[in-house]
Amino acid sequence: MTTLKSSFGPEFTVSETAKMGIDPQSLAGQKLPDGLTFDPPACAKFAAGQLVPTGTQGNMAAVSAQGEGNRFIVIAVETNSPLPVTEPGPDCQKVTFTGSGMRGLVEIVDAPKIDGTQTLGVHRVLQAMVNNQLRTGETYNYSAHFGVYQVIVSANPLVLPDKPIVPVNTGRARDLLVAGVSAIRS
Repeated sequence: MTTLKSSFGPEFTVSETAKMGIDPQSLAGQKLPDGLTFDPPACAKFAAGQLVPTGTQGNMAAVSAQGEGNRFIVIAVETNSPLPVTEPGPDCQKVTFTGSGMRGLVEIVDAPKIDGTQTLGVHRVLQAMVNNQLRTGETYNYSAHFGVYQVIVSANPLVLPDKPIVPVNTGRARDLLVAGVSAIRS
């Protein structure tokens, strides 16, 4: 993963998490609150999303970078056994959800095709009322699964005071997925 650090220029603040045991907190994803209504209802499990199943054992390493109005996190995971990939299926390409003071959308987006891997791209948007103001957050997650390895790239816009929100550079996020897989294979 260290090789990915050099792909970011001086306009990025880059940090690295060295190889360590899997941290369930960092791989759990953002838990949605209970009581949400999903449309279509059969897609609730996919929409709730989980990067790695609870109890997974193995190692992980990560690189994160902030700059140009975006945050990118690249996580490499090696598990004791291959992980199941949650396939959205044809009916779950776009899922909406609503609940008390919030609503959101989970949709499949194009992910790079990488030989010998199963890839998935997911865009999540969450809107919630906070202090009587509508707040919107979004993230793009791209993942590649191959054997006992998984690469996850998370990309989201930075919310900076007195600056407009910059669209997520999804092209860079997809390129990071390809580079992450290449780094593991080399």
